[in-house]
Amino acid sequence: MSIPFYTSNFGMKLIAEFPFPTMKFTIYMLSFECPEDVGKNWSAKPGILELCHNWGTESDPDFKVNNGNQETHRGFGHICFSVDNIEKTQEKLLLAGVQFQKKLEDGRQKNIAFALDPNGYWIELIENKIDYKPETTSTASYRFNHSMIRVKDPEKSLKFYREVLGFKLLKSLKFDAAKFSLYFLGYDHTPGFVEDSETDISKRQGIVELTHNWGTESDDSFPGYHNGNSTENGAIQGFGHTCVSCKDPSKFCQELEEKYGDKLDWSLKWNQGNIKQIAFIRDPDGYSIEILGHDLFKNGNSNM
Repeated sequence: MSIPFYTSNFGMKLIAEFPFPTMKFTIYMLSFECPEDVGKNWSAKPGILELCHNWGTESDPDFKVNNGNQETHRGFGHICFSVDNIEKTQEKLLLAGVQFQKKLEDGRQKNIAFALDPNGYWIELIENKIDYKPETTSTASYRFNHSMIRVKDPEKSLKFYREVLGFKLLKSLKFDAAKFSLYFLGYDHTPGFVEDSETDISKRQGIVELTHNWGTESDDSFPGYHNGNSTENGAIQGFGHTCVSCKDPSKFCQELEEKYGDKLDWSLKWNQGNIKQIAFIRDPDGYSIEILGHDLFKNGNSNM
């Protein structure tokens, strides 16, 4: 259900599929076809959506996932697709039977919508106006803009993503009435790039959006957010991780260890797990970030 949902409704392409029989799961890599990414290995492309299927869940009537937005065990919020014409996109999706958490006409923000995928995960829709035509929509202009996670202390999170992982702060927004802030981070290697200077990030891919609800950083009773992987205190799993790809991940991980020592929280150090040539590091809220190379599984072999 999930793969046809994303390919049929949004025009994503299944670009890689890797089964892991010994661990009984399969991962599926989907992306939008962008001209600038033609010829790249899947792991070198920005805006990759990874779906992980644990074998047997499709026939388990009791299987559930945590979409990250329930009253308890909140954490991950949504992914976001930017589209050429948001009104026509919503119209098309509704005709196809796609369910919505929020339509354009609902609530105060009339320029965003939230669709629901078959597992109940939220998909934010924003408009990028790439090749905009008033009477239609084309999936050729769709982009995987960002993934949103909630964070307890933005100062700690921004320090981690900028100083440890090398992200740039592209844009920040504050909503005084609702008492929350948004921070959009991504990679930009342009010489002289000025942080927090972009007014329109809708055409980008591979952004991480940090959402901070004011006061959590100083609330000793606040338990923190669910990282998507923990099953403690009755939690169920859902969101898995974000991912950073680079040319030489082995060197990058070594540099991080040499610079930060035991200050970093590694859940899997480089090349030490059952799946080789990857690492996992946790951010200050416990969310996992995978680190891998541009040429991972280039020959289609998952080495398992």
